[in-house]
Amino acid sequence: DVVPLWGDTFNNILMLTDSYKVTHHLQYPPGTSLVYSYFECRGGAYEEVCFFGLQYFIKRYLTGSVVTQEKIDNAEIYFKKHFSHPVWGYQENLFNKEAWKYILDKKKGKLPVTIKAIPEGTVVTYKNVLFTLENTDPQCYWLTNYLETLLVQVWYPTTVCTQSREQKKIITKYLKETGTPEVVENGLHLFKLHDFG
Repeated sequence: DVVPLWGDTFNNILMLTDSYKVTHHLQYPPGTSLVYSYFECRGGAYEEVCFFGLQYFIKRYLTGSVVTQEKIDNAEIYFKKHFSHPVWGYQENLFNKEAWKYILDKKKGKLPVTIKAIPEGTVVTYKNVLFTLENTDPQCYWLTNYLETLLVQVWYPTTVCTQSREQKKIITKYLKETGTPEVVENGLHLFKLHDFG
């Protein structure tokens, strides 16, 4: 396997974002110190959503010292190439290198954010907050929405969980209506849908 000059992008938190978000630090109003974001289901095919999957992303990508000098260097190489223009070159302030070095040096590579969430498996009506995210260091206000690209991936497991729940409700309803309530009473309806996403 050939590894690109900028390393393993899927294991570098600095690169797990939409490219336009790399430049957002330049667009916040002066004096910004806190950014508070929330994730909700705005609606869809069902009136309820079964929240699931956040713990995986927290444990896989956000826990511990996830910022290293090597990751900063690799991200810088990548973003210089990505944002370079054949005529005008590269604008040095696009990649927020000093802010990432601040996290490495002052926070020992740990992301200064807090996530608060409803328990996984909780069923709520749509238009309710599922989890919130905010920076805990005023120097890192830009980090909150930088992480959005990664965290919106929670929609996939949440969608699979929600759809599976709705399908089980349909199966249970028709087992009862078609004269086989003992299947439900004995818990066998739990084995009528085998969905692995």
